[in-house]
Amino acid sequence: MKTLRVPIADFENLDLDSALELQGARFDVDCVNWPAEFPYAPICTGRIARTEDSLVVDFRVSGLDLRAQNTEDNGRQWEDSCVEFFVEDPDGSVYYNFEINPLGKVLAAEGSSRNGRVTRPADEMQEILRIAEVTGAQDCEGIHNWRVVVIIPMHLIGIDSENLPDKVRANFYKCGDCTAHPHFLSWNPVGTPGPDFHRPEFFGELILK
Repeated sequence: MKTLRVPIADFENLDLDSALELQGARFDVDCVNWPAEFPYAPICTGRIARTEDSLVVDFRVSGLDLRAQNTEDNGRQWEDSCVEFFVEDPDGSVYYNFEINPLGKVLAAEGSSRNGRVTRPADEMQEILRIAEVTGAQDCEGIHNWRVVVIIPMHLIGIDSENLPDKVRANFYKCGDCTAHPHFLSWNPVGTPGPDFHRPEFFGELILK
């Protein structure tokens, strides 16, 4: 199981990019878990850091295809070019998924398994700050470079920022179910016969303090 220490970054005195570059922890979403069926692996890297009360997750992607058909939150973002952050509640009762397309539109839900997940209400979605940048037009051939940053308040993932847990379990993903080159990559390996990201038993650990 992979582990990653999430540092607290000085976003007050540094701009976002400098703080993430100098003080964030880097991760690579590069596990090709089902190479026979889905061998394609775009480059997907990122950095994660935290403030006193939020997690800041920065994904950067370079690869073929750029699909961004879901123009509203809580759509079918996983069908687009998509990056994902799944994190378990500290007590292990539920996990939260955040799936983001190149437009910065987010699918956010919670539940104990793939089935019966509950999407977050509009007021909570407004609390999730996003930055999205794309190089190249949508739905064109060739290599595209894009980035999304999400800033997630800790209370939306069951964390009391005044009583920070030592660690939480999480995984980072890169997918594109309906792109021309479907792919399913993860940070921590997923040991299922076919693509299935809703498997918290394969999460790694984020060390918060």
